[in-house]
Amino acid sequence: MTAPRLTPARMAVRDVASVGAAGLRTRPTRALLAALGIAIGIAAMVGVVGISSSSREQLNRQLAALGTNLLTVSPGQTIRGQEAKLPPEAEAMIARIGPVTTASAIATIDNAKVYRSDKIPRVETNGLAVYAARLNLPQTVGAGIRSGTWINAVTARYPAAVLGADTARRLGIGRPSPQTEILVGGERFTVVGVLNQVTLARELDTGVLIGWDIATELFGFDGSATTVYARSRDSQVEAVYRVLAATTNPHSPGDVTVSRPSDALAASRAADLTLNGLLLGLGAVALLVGGVGVANTMVISVLERRSEIGLRRSLGATRGQIRLQFLAESLLLSALGGVGGVLLGIVVTAGYAAYQRWPAVVPVWASSGALVATLFIGGLAGLYPAIRAARLSPTEALAAP
Repeated sequence: MTAPRLTPARMAVRDVASVGAAGLRTRPTRALLAALGIAIGIAAMVGVVGISSSSREQLNRQLAALGTNLLTVSPGQTIRGQEAKLPPEAEAMIARIGPVTTASAIATIDNAKVYRSDKIPRVETNGLAVYAARLNLPQTVGAGIRSGTWINAVTARYPAAVLGADTARRLGIGRPSPQTEILVGGERFTVVGVLNQVTLARELDTGVLIGWDIATELFGFDGSATTVYARSRDSQVEAVYRVLAATTNPHSPGDVTVSRPSDALAASRAADLTLNGLLLGLGAVALLVGGVGVANTMVISVLERRSEIGLRRSLGATRGQIRLQFLAESLLLSALGGVGGVLLGIVVTAGYAAYQRWPAVVPVWASSGALVATLFIGGLAGLYPAIRAARLSPTEALAAP
């Protein structure tokens, strides 16, 4: 009579998880340190992706609020390499382009320097520029008034000035009052307003803006703009861009430079992606180091638990069950580090975004991908120790000291 063939009992998923977690419960400090190595790598990767995504979302919101339909026209260089000038009628000609909704201009007043008072040494100009400005400039470039007011049709004929955000900070002026005065080209000007940061016209941040008429009267301004800003319909931006140079200076379009500030802003953010790629690489290295830590922990665990392995083998546990036990322990350890790292990365992203006043954005693919990467690294790290544990014979394992 043939004896029935015995087949080993299959372990339920709950049993595998329980047996795998036993090693973590008995050595909590070691497990915590190994999981921490994984968590640091995951947190670095999630944090980099989250901060980059938050920055990109902030840029998108800025551009949506400010508009990508602002174009700037400035003088370039002549064929002889000399600095060109815009024709005096450039602003009016640009405003007549059909899709252009509004146009404004500024002009640099080179012979006027700015000082807080007459007690300041002449060499300490703070790098500030004086601009004659049109009345509709804030609406065209999207500039907000932080305090005070913008120059109007009346104050544009008198010595009144509006300061850029950086200019006000350098001159130590907070909220302007009728008694707040500065020296512009040796003339006393009353500060009537201070601008917020102008995202699409950064040159205004370090400027002192005065009326077109008073600039002509006091400083011999010839009426030729140095920068013209034009807003157009969103659907016609490219078409306007193509004709701006020829419209501004029909006789010499090559002397005109046309740019789109929103493109420069987007390019600045795109340059940050290079740094983000480097940081992602560092996060991947940290994750790899964490995986090595998990592998080291599992190898030591196998060596320390040889008697346990021998006892289980003598009680009927198969090689596959021993292998599954240590592989499950490695995966649980990696999952612990992965979940902790994702949570830490989200907290870091949210904290930095709150500090920068950005919307906090952590893509789902980043957190889920990080967990998958963690389990993959953990599986690889635990594979060798699991195979090594399964190869131990019961007698060899029980005979170990």
